Amino acid sequence: TVKGCTTSGEALGALVEWRSASQAATIAQAQREQLNTLLELVEKRQQAGDLGSIDAELTFLSLSQQLAQVAEVEATLQKAESRVRELLPQWTPERGGIPEDFWPSRPGSTTDQELLKHPAVASAQARWQSLKEEAEVTRRSAKAEPTVGINAGRDGGENLVGVTFSIPLNVRNNFSAETRAAERAALEAEARFQAVYRKQRFDWQAAQAAWQRFDQQYRSWKTLVHGRVENSAKLLERQWRSGDLSTTDYLLALNQRAESLLAGIALEKQARLTLTDVLLQSGRLATATMPTTLPTN
Repeated sequence: TVKGCTTSGEALGALVEWRSASQAATIAQAQREQLNTLLELVEKRQQAGDLGSIDAELTFLSLSQQLAQVAEVEATLQKAESRVRELLPQWTPERGGIPEDFWPSRPGSTTDQELLKHPAVASAQARWQSLKEEAEVTRRSAKAEPTVGINAGRDGGENLVGVTFSIPLNVRNNFSAETRAAERAALEAEARFQAVYRKQRFDWQAAQAAWQRFDQQYRSWKTLVHGRVENSAKLLERQWRSGDLSTTDYLLALNQRAESLLAGIALEKQARLTLTDVLLQSGRLATATMPTTLPTN
């Protein structure tokens, strides 16, 4: 049904939002711990005379900003969890998000016959067919049938038999108010069906185009950061400890690294949300099976 398909789409979207918020919270918390450690190191090096007071002050300011960011992302995560629990009462964060194998690598094109099976389109088509049949029944009921009459008598001593055959003109019945109303309702239902079908086709095309854009950008991001983000934190710390990187540049680099990770999370989220919309608009979400057991992340 249309309602069931929409509910499944909302549940998938909520799980995607939760996964994104959970990943963002993990990054923010890791950044906070890293800055805490950095502040301790800076204070020790300051006491040893390796660094000036400005380095400690910059680190303290960065840590203060990070604390505010952590509070914000944790609040977002809490809202995302509440939304998933509302749609999936049996769900818990320990059960994780949507399994990777649930998502098709490419949703593919949707044929006219497949689109006709979309709940909204199928419902409009069924309504049209029903009213079309009702109009036909009404038309047949209003149609007058020919009548035959037989008369017998005598005329001048002879037996006479008369046959009368009446064929109504049908003008009055064919265009009765009841027939016209039924035919008008059928025509309106047909127009409604055609409009719903066209809109569904356009909605699917728009969803497909949006998914392709986000999916392409997400793939490009993964290719760009592959093998770099994982090692960049340790590399930056070594350069800072050796004096090749100033504290200011180190803090800037750490922030840029976190922003890069968050950008990847945002791209993944949008790619999954638009893919959900593709499945929804194509009608495939109505036949898709939501996983009963979600893996633990």
